[in-house]
Amino acid sequence: MTRAAAFLLLASFAVVGPSWVGAAPGSHAEHFEHYDGTATCLECHQEEAESFFHSQHYQWQGETPDLVNVDGKRLGKMNTINDFCTNPGANWIGNVTNEDGKILAQGCSKCHAGLGKRPEPTLSREQLENIDCLICHVSGYRRDLYVNDAGDPEWRPILWRNQAGLDSVSKRISLPERKMCLRCHAGAGGGQNYKRGDIEYELADTNREFDVHMGVDGGDMSCIDCHAGVDHRVRGRGADLAATDMPDAARLTCDECHEAAPHGNLVLDTHAERVACETCHIPTFAKKDATDMDRDWSVPQHHPEAKKYSATITFGSDVVPEYAWWNGRTRHQQMREMAVPGKDGFITMMAPTGGRKDKGSKIHPFKLHTGRLPRLIDTGWLIPIGVEEFFADGDIDKAVHEGAHDAYGIEDFEYEWVDVKRYMGIFHEVVPKESALKCLDCHSDGGRFDWVALGYKEDPVLKRMR
Repeated sequence: MTRAAAFLLLASFAVVGPSWVGAAPGSHAEHFEHYDGTATCLECHQEEAESFFHSQHYQWQGETPDLVNVDGKRLGKMNTINDFCTNPGANWIGNVTNEDGKILAQGCSKCHAGLGKRPEPTLSREQLENIDCLICHVSGYRRDLYVNDAGDPEWRPILWRNQAGLDSVSKRISLPERKMCLRCHAGAGGGQNYKRGDIEYELADTNREFDVHMGVDGGDMSCIDCHAGVDHRVRGRGADLAATDMPDAARLTCDECHEAAPHGNLVLDTHAERVACETCHIPTFAKKDATDMDRDWSVPQHHPEAKKYSATITFGSDVVPEYAWWNGRTRHQQMREMAVPGKDGFITMMAPTGGRKDKGSKIHPFKLHTGRLPRLIDTGWLIPIGVEEFFADGDIDKAVHEGAHDAYGIEDFEYEWVDVKRYMGIFHEVVPKESALKCLDCHSDGGRFDWVALGYKEDPVLKRMR
């Protein structure tokens, strides 16, 4: 057995337990008669639920050993700010409708693996019953927002009034498949491929030309083939993510499955020592669906046909990545910390660390996302935005005040708009080797590398040719 195969086998056992690894959909029919919410799962899977409770997928924060400037704080979506929908605090749950009653937004909890309650740090039965096991383990499962008897919104299966139908769907349990992961990860940021750029719905059923790993005529791999870990913890961390779900695990890299010198060519294998595999093997991203490259919250944009507002968003397709050195660690702009622009006028939300002289660094591809966010004039703190109601009324000043109240508990303040940027690692949509970058794509006049930004006076190859 290869090392990669052994890893995948162990990872599968770690995620779901040895009793039903590889079980076919529908195999739970003999284990329960009626599905009565998460309590049904807890009858057999209390231990698994408790492990999931502590994971990033539920807590939306965790340990931060790969952030260089946060002194070990536990961080994540719940207590950081981003340049997309900014923060879940003021945007957690609830239907926002336009004048025709059409739903425009339902809150950040739409992509939380819970049923509507916010994650709490202390484990309790209430929190365990808030876990939505089906959203990750049943491919045909769908849910929507409903108001409970107490008047609070909560996520329920759309079949909650149809017990027979719900029983049928809930017994189709399996390991997480691509479609299950893509429900949230491809739709993050407000639309298809808006946020990540390299995680598109196309990956659910694609070919090797689009992604050599996930293509059904290629590796036909699932997300958990690389990302499965232990106790519902997920391996791997994007360059712009705060927390690390498995801080004691080795960094997830290509050479877990591929040799460190895989080309059989001295020049290419020498490059692989300082150039990440993704740099040459992901020439562009957003190959099917356009991705959000700039989001300006200071300029509301009205969409008459949809009768809604949004930030002014600039999209890109077939985007050539930005390239920078990265050693696996990141510098993060925290909330409640003065945000100071760099020489280029931008406040950097997330920046890869490393450099040419750092032997642990390689040149990696990034999506460089830019935007405009509000900043408190007196403290220099960036302000999250209450974006949900803004989608309906377009009142950005009210949305800024709502976000400041939720994040900082302040009402009267002055703010200004500032430019921000974020480096987001590109890891998916790997093309076959015949479609990878060639030498002249980088080593030529007008090539894709900014050699000065990478720490060189000029292209080292062209320099030697002179």
